[in-house]
Amino acid sequence: MAQQKWTLDPTHSELQFKVKHLMITTVTGSLKSFSAELLSEGDEFENAEISFKGDIGSLDTGNTDRDNHLKGGDFFDAEKFAHIEFKSSSVEKDGGDYIVKGDLTIKGETKPVKLTAEFGGIATDPWGNTKAGFTLSGKINRSEFGLTWNAALETGGVMVSEEVRILGELQFVKQA
Repeated sequence: MAQQKWTLDPTHSELQFKVKHLMITTVTGSLKSFSAELLSEGDEFENAEISFKGDIGSLDTGNTDRDNHLKGGDFFDAEKFAHIEFKSSSVEKDGGDYIVKGDLTIKGETKPVKLTAEFGGIATDPWGNTKAGFTLSGKINRSEFGLTWNAALETGGVMVSEEVRILGELQFVKQA
């Protein structure tokens, strides 16, 4: 069977990250600009090849000062490292979900990660486009990617947790 190309539908997709702040609440941010592509065997996604590229300049947490800090040298250093990238190494079916393994590059550091992609199904939109939907989730340790800025708290603990949760709602369009 020939490889099928699927491209991200950015108007029906979102990618968020969640990080504990002061160890008592969670701050949510998102990338507003990103692209992704799937290469599959027909409509089967096991063993698919996945690539992703996200624009750090589009990072948004709803607070301009915090966004500028995150884009600066203490965190992502967006002037030097403008993108986050991911390339899959394997996609395995796990019940109705997929386990996606691959290499994530942030701030010039590439590390292996494992994500879960819950398959939402395939549907045809009113304009005849075939779409596939996935809910993505996973966790990374931000310090492994050179995102090490933090501050100790007087009460113990740190300002920003090491664990970052990744959440995505991704819709792909089947290419002719």
